Amino acid sequence: MEKKAFQDYYPDEFAHCYGCGRLNDEGLHIKSYWDGEESVCHYTPKPYYTGGVPGYAYGGIIASLIDCHGAATASAAKLREEGVALGEKPLPRFVAASLKVDYLKPTPLGTTLELRGRILEIKGRKVTVSVTLSAEGVVCAKGGEILIQIPDK
Repeated sequence: MEKKAFQDYYPDEFAHCYGCGRLNDEGLHIKSYWDGEESVCHYTPKPYYTGGVPGYAYGGIIASLIDCHGAATASAAKLREEGVALGEKPLPRFVAASLKVDYLKPTPLGTTLELRGRILEIKGRKVTVSVTLSAEGVVCAKGGEILIQIPDK
């Protein structure tokens, strides 16, 4: 995997997101990378991200991880589509226009979660991404996201 994550290439003015902003001291600081045609992120949630059932993740943290990993994947894919390597120009930022999460199984805490993203479509400023979230090889949640590229300013 690359040493620098997609999120490390966000311009400073767009690097404050709670989930993925490197400049948000209180954020999750997720990191996403290419793994062939898919993107991958590994994240170990803190015990305080528990949901209604002790030992299992709160649904909101699952949605946040899927959202931020999907947005980072859209950003990197847009550059890739333009034939530009990471670091050659500022990474475009995307925000969710639509996010759908299906919770398939309880997501355990105390283990590293794996998120995998796939680009379904790039059409101008709109990118559609699918993301799976797994724990110990078991898919616990699936997300579908439509993301829109925000203007440079």
